[in-house]
Amino acid sequence: MPRVFLSFRKPDSRWMRDRVYRALSDRLGANEIFKSGRSIPPGADFAEILRRQAAECELMCVLIGPGWLDARGEDGVRLLDRAHDWVRLEIATALRAGNRVVPVLLGDATMLPDASALPAEITELGRLQFLRVPETHLPDGLAHLGDAVADLLSDSDSDSDSDSGSAVAAGRGTEPPSDPEPAADPEPSVTMTAHVSGGGSAYQAARDQTIRLA
Repeated sequence: MPRVFLSFRKPDSRWMRDRVYRALSDRLGANEIFKSGRSIPPGADFAEILRRQAAECELMCVLIGPGWLDARGEDGVRLLDRAHDWVRLEIATALRAGNRVVPVLLGDATMLPDASALPAEITELGRLQFLRVPETHLPDGLAHLGDAVADLLSDSDSDSDSDSGSAVAAGRGTEPPSDPEPAADPEPSVTMTAHVSGGGSAYQAARDQTIRLA
């Protein structure tokens, strides 16, 4: 199962989007990146796969270029305002699942959409910290993106390990201590009688023996 889902609008910044995909594939491995045009095999139910991948990914990168927010159909209606718009559905699915969603701004001047400009089910996107891949410093921007995504996945692994450790501590790790071994019975005390003559003195033969003068 790919860990990173790339959400994008096809007509928006295609060449930069392809560079992002190649950079993340080189850094993490192509099998870790879900990109609909490459990751859905011919004849597969693309709607079912998109929904499942969006719900189960560890990280969704929403690639936002200059035309992402205001892209419109032939009827003039903004695509994002359509209930069946796939970009909108992908983001809403990941947010409902509690997955980490990161806006990735493509280009130097692209701005994060304001929450008020987004449909209600994805308004949270407009409040999330973003990453930027600037066109003027593209190699450095792609390297920074790769580092950031790798770090986020590493944090996810650490959280999983911590949860697993907590589960062990709450279960097998808290076995009650075994009963202590019973103390050995003390050896019986031996009483000895010493007869002292000629002004001598009594003596104690051992620490477990009691001397009583006659």
